[in-house]
Amino acid sequence: MTSAYPRSDERRRMVEQQIEARGIRDQRVLAAMRDVPRHLFVPAPYDRDAYEDTPLPIGNGQTISQPYIVALMTELLHPESTDTVLEIGAGSGYQAAILSLLVKNAITIERIDAVAAQAQANLAAVHAGNVQIVVGDGTLGYLPAAPYNGIMVTAATPEIPAPLKAQLAEGGRLVVPVGNRTLQDLVVLERRGDRCIEEHHGGVRFVPLIGEHGWEAELT
Repeated sequence: MTSAYPRSDERRRMVEQQIEARGIRDQRVLAAMRDVPRHLFVPAPYDRDAYEDTPLPIGNGQTISQPYIVALMTELLHPESTDTVLEIGAGSGYQAAILSLLVKNAITIERIDAVAAQAQANLAAVHAGNVQIVVGDGTLGYLPAAPYNGIMVTAATPEIPAPLKAQLAEGGRLVVPVGNRTLQDLVVLERRGDRCIEEHHGGVRFVPLIGEHGWEAELT
């Protein structure tokens, strides 16, 4: 992935005005945000607003997070080039594409088949070959590749799923929005032996995390 993708000037402005100006300092994260073409992960007609400071719908009741939140959560993960990380909630694949430039391997779990297929196509379009998509219940994590240096949850959970804590490596960080369906607190857990050190990073709003250790799906 390079900044040769179209709309690079919009990405540059996005990073300068929405992300760097709000305190994100990790240069690798900033470079990844400049490189990944966010508009390719947003369906028409919303792709015209892909570089605005806002979440956008991607279909199936899901959204792509606003650029600043993507950058913030990525920075809080402290990604290293040798890491294997797990993302819960693939969405359109944008967050996984960012991670693909920062870590050795990324695994992303998506519960909705159609959304997973959309993410797979988008990630292939940007040649993110070190990302594996798994269809399933993200609240259970993914044992075959555990433990993980980092786990990122891109949906809101009423409490941190125990399986995700258990799959976190020593020194690993878990970034997750915790709260009700309307408003959550962005929490970071860092594993230190048999303890987890907890940090809080302010209010956020995400779609609910559906699964055995999350919310029940609402009846329609």
